[in-house]
Amino acid sequence: MNNPGASTVPLIPLIKRKLHNLVSDEKFSEILTGSVWALGARVLATLFALATSVIIARAYGADMMGILAVVTSFVAISTIFTLLGTNTSILRMIPEHMSRYSVSSAYTIYRKTQYFVGATSILVGAALLAGAPFIADKLFTKPHLAFYLAVSAAFVWARSLMDLNTQAVRGLRFIRTFAFMQILPHLVMLLLLAGAAAFWQNRNAPVYAQLGAWALTAAVGAVIMTVGFRSHASPGDIVCTTPMKSILSVASPMFISASMMFVIANTGVIILGIYRSEEEVGYYSAAVKLATMTTFILNSINSMAAPKFSELFHTGRIDELFHVARKSSKLIFWTTLPILLALVSLGIPILSLLFGRAFVAAYPALVLLATGEFVNSVSGSTGFFMNMTGQEKVLRNIVVGTCALNILLNFASVPSLGILGSALAAAVSTSLWNVAVLLYIKRKYGRTIGYLPGVPI
Repeated sequence: MNNPGASTVPLIPLIKRKLHNLVSDEKFSEILTGSVWALGARVLATLFALATSVIIARAYGADMMGILAVVTSFVAISTIFTLLGTNTSILRMIPEHMSRYSVSSAYTIYRKTQYFVGATSILVGAALLAGAPFIADKLFTKPHLAFYLAVSAAFVWARSLMDLNTQAVRGLRFIRTFAFMQILPHLVMLLLLAGAAAFWQNRNAPVYAQLGAWALTAAVGAVIMTVGFRSHASPGDIVCTTPMKSILSVASPMFISASMMFVIANTGVIILGIYRSEEEVGYYSAAVKLATMTTFILNSINSMAAPKFSELFHTGRIDELFHVARKSSKLIFWTTLPILLALVSLGIPILSLLFGRAFVAAYPALVLLATGEFVNSVSGSTGFFMNMTGQEKVLRNIVVGTCALNILLNFASVPSLGILGSALAAAVSTSLWNVAVLLYIKRKYGRTIGYLPGVPI
């Protein structure tokens, strides 16, 4: 009898050897170092968030956890319309202006974007503040949420500027500072909440702690950016005056792409909720959480790769750009492969152990979702590569088409297939847009950024 685990043994030294080759590459060392810092920060942030959830559950109850989840999602969705893609465009434009013009030129881009986001945040926040009773009553059918929505609407500016400043720090490639900015809101909230639980008996303390954490992180980020730019600026710096209209022309396709990605990620749950039972929605949600564990690593690598892509492209170093992009893809592949293999081979016991025996029903969906994530892993940093190299409109068109297909597939398959239909739609959509981007890059440059050992992509 063949031992199913025997074939996986050579995989471990193979992965070690591949990772060692990546570590020894001097051109890639900056991204690798930054990825390690970003991953470590994400792990710490997750631990702080988990500790916060435990305190809320034990000290304030499940209902307050639900209210906080609604507030967090409400503000997160609102910031899509206050940032309008500028948090991604600034990630490209800061390295571009620093490499082509000067630090001072990059600072003007940041300042204009900061003022714009501040203004849109005030407008959107005011509208949401006025409409909070209507949203709570008609959308959520829970009038008691009006107070929480109104309070959170007053802090939309904080979450918006926090996100903008974090991406701006990333654009400057302040590796350790970026890691600190990822941890800060979770750490501040944990400290505020722990203090409130001990000394302030107010059931709304978790909401106030969250809003305070966003505000403090936004302020700290603004100070870091101002000091960081001014300390590197020179009196003779060349400044390229870029109107806000030009910044928005870059940001708007990125905004549409990000919005469509959000729709793709959530359509399965919504359509399942329409046609199937709440239990099936729960099974699918568990499968998604496991299958998307690889994005933890993917986002950590992309956090450092994206500004490097922009710098190399806008200084005309195309060969080095593809070298770094290809190395990023290799790192993504070899670090996510063990997770995907574990999910496919051990998915049933993992689902049973973490969520309960009933959730084993989600295993076929988990396999389909993991297949889509495998294609995502093989493709590398496709989305950021397109956004950082001036191809954001092409990416927008691809993602919009894929989003439409995702919705059609969900409506066509979910009524009869349930969670398998949602998983199939998600896997096909993820695979399709990644492959379409790889084909476009191949046609435009005659080479690719994808990586699959032994297969010329």
